[in-house]
Amino acid sequence: MGIFSNTLLKWFEIEKRDLPWKLTNDPYKIWISEIVLQQTRVDQGTSYYLKFIKKFPTIHALANAQEDDVLKMWEGLGYYSRARNLHFTAKTIIEKYDGVFPTEYNAVLALKGIGPYTAAAIMSYAYNKKHAVVDGNVLRIVSRYLGIHEAVDQGNTHKQINEWLSKQIDDKRPGDFNQAMMDLGATVCTPKLYRCQECPLKLTCYAYQESLQMLLPIKSKSIVKKDRFFHYIIVNCNGKGIFIKRRESDIWKGLYDFPLIETTDNKELKVSDLKKWVKGFGNINFDAKKVKIVAMDKHVLTHQNIFSYFYSIEIVDNTFELLKEYFIFVDRKNIANFAFPKIVNLYIEKHTDF
Repeated sequence: MGIFSNTLLKWFEIEKRDLPWKLTNDPYKIWISEIVLQQTRVDQGTSYYLKFIKKFPTIHALANAQEDDVLKMWEGLGYYSRARNLHFTAKTIIEKYDGVFPTEYNAVLALKGIGPYTAAAIMSYAYNKKHAVVDGNVLRIVSRYLGIHEAVDQGNTHKQINEWLSKQIDDKRPGDFNQAMMDLGATVCTPKLYRCQECPLKLTCYAYQESLQMLLPIKSKSIVKKDRFFHYIIVNCNGKGIFIKRRESDIWKGLYDFPLIETTDNKELKVSDLKKWVKGFGNINFDAKKVKIVAMDKHVLTHQNIFSYFYSIEIVDNTFELLKEYFIFVDRKNIANFAFPKIVNLYIEKHTDF
């Protein structure tokens, strides 16, 4: 065992974080934890992981669930394709592997929604196999430690770091090594508030010796966000609202949503525009004087900014039929049975106009 690995593991034995998924070698639970923690802080993800495992304690329970139930348990966590992929892959494991999680890296990697990082995590944490996990934490630690001045989001640099890690990872304790890297990156070698004085590796760290912590790692890619403008129509029909289930290959697929009009600019809709759109729900008439903008909001996603307007419309006659099969009436008292995007949930919590 080399100096890097030995020093890291000694630190880990004392400083390791007490997290629920570290208490198991069940590949199913480890898989769930890794998917939950993608794009999610540990403090937020922990409660979701516990809730999800309680609801779906086994692969069979998850595979046999309805997609709506899976999405409801994921509600508020975002990146809902993760939940849909979990559901799909659970069914795949039942059908292809008789409900037993595969034990080979390539077989795990071939499952939908599982990439190299997650496959390596499952291999090392569940089966104690020698596969290094490489995420943002690991790239940051290694680039600082070795003094890598090439962009870490480039393929060659990523390969270089992976090859170096494969030589450092402990043969007998690969899971602990990977967990230690995660913990060090999350608590000590952080992006900005780095705590070098607490780092067990500081004496051999290039960035610490050269005071380059703020400059490393180097990244070449920057995210260009797209602005989108959503105009939500809240229709109140005697205490019932009209909702749609999002079907397109877009954000929030599978969740329920207010009917909306998307425009290319940040301007309020005219009542005439609303009337034309509402006609598509069914043969609905409403008093233009009672239409009001209830709220405006901005929702920031990784690649998109959603600017939203909420138009409230009250309709007394609810004898009409909805024209689309994916349009449904929902009674206010049953609202908790449906999974909504965060932006819609926030509106529902603050307003009672349906």
